Amino acid sequence: MQRLKSSLWIMAITFILLIAVKLAELFPDKLTLALEIRAKVTEYVRLRIEALRSENPGQFQNVSALRTNAMRYLPHYFRKGQITKMFFCFPDPQFKARLHRRRIVHTPLLAEYAYLLAPGGILYTITDVEELHQWHVEKCSSHPCFTRIPDSELESDPCVKAMTEETEEGKKVARGGGKKYVAVFRRKANEDVAVDNLFW
Repeated sequence: MQRLKSSLWIMAITFILLIAVKLAELFPDKLTLALEIRAKVTEYVRLRIEALRSENPGQFQNVSALRTNAMRYLPHYFRKGQITKMFFCFPDPQFKARLHRRRIVHTPLLAEYAYLLAPGGILYTITDVEELHQWHVEKCSSHPCFTRIPDSELESDPCVKAMTEETEEGKKVARGGGKKYVAVFRRKANEDVAVDNLFW
């Protein structure tokens, strides 16, 4: 097996199989790691990846799934700047105001994501809940380390297509005639981050 580049991709998402597999196909020289907190879902993904490897010898060696609580333990798995892309696909909206602190895109967690993302790295979000989409846009846009990528630049991004069309939840929303809300942000270069904005 050829050696893969050390940059990792991370996905902290609700329905992880199809996008993880699609990204592994699109970027065979990158590692794709799907993080999931639910044991049954993680085991299902692990078995499916094993089946794909058996059916396609030499392929899908760059994708794996790990059961963990990404909100708590993410910095234990990666070094500073090691991740090139992060995906948050259809996360739990935590509708009640008292539970908003449990949302996976949240101001304190964005500091961790900025630390782990390489400068120029991309943070992808997608949801079918408009209020949560507005939350993502507000939190990421107001963070000093992130800048939103205009929607016009996303049309040619194969990752956006994968997360809108290749996730189980994305397909379910399309079947039901629902709307999918996408927002994508770039991690600013360190020299572009205003120091006086670091402590907001």
